[in-house]
Amino acid sequence: MNAPRGFTLIELTIVLALVALLLTIAVPRYFHSLDNGKLSVQRQNLAAIRDALDKFYGDQGKYPDELDDLVKKKYLRGIPVDPLTELPNWAVLPPEDPAQGRVYDVRSAAKQAEAAADGASTAQDSDRGAASGRAEDAPRATPPSAGTQRDQANPAGGTNAR
Repeated sequence: MNAPRGFTLIELTIVLALVALLLTIAVPRYFHSLDNGKLSVQRQNLAAIRDALDKFYGDQGKYPDELDDLVKKKYLRGIPVDPLTELPNWAVLPPEDPAQGRVYDVRSAAKQAEAAADGASTAQDSDRGAASGRAEDAPRATPPSAGTQRDQANPAGGTNAR
């Protein structure tokens, strides 16, 4: 008599349970690494925009009126996309003196939307960002100028960092 070939129900159940167990370990790590990658891209995009803003200020003596001015004057090839919103929509922060332009700093629009949904104020967000030390949340230092401390040597022989 020939025995039927194939797997029994118990064998299939054990294999599926093992696959499910492995997936419960691997999938959260995968999504966590995706989130870390998006945050890394966001930090790099913010650094590129802020560097272009500093260069614009150094050349023009004022901040741009809109982010597109950075593209028009060739400081950026294009406005980088925020990987969290997947759009080039950055939250713009103006300088204290409105005569200096309208774009002093940028933040992620996703952070602003979360704060509005939570009912949190932007002051609380900037305090949290400064405390956490994250680049995308931290407020910028004072505006650069032609003769800043960045360019001057300190007595110890190095340069002063802002």
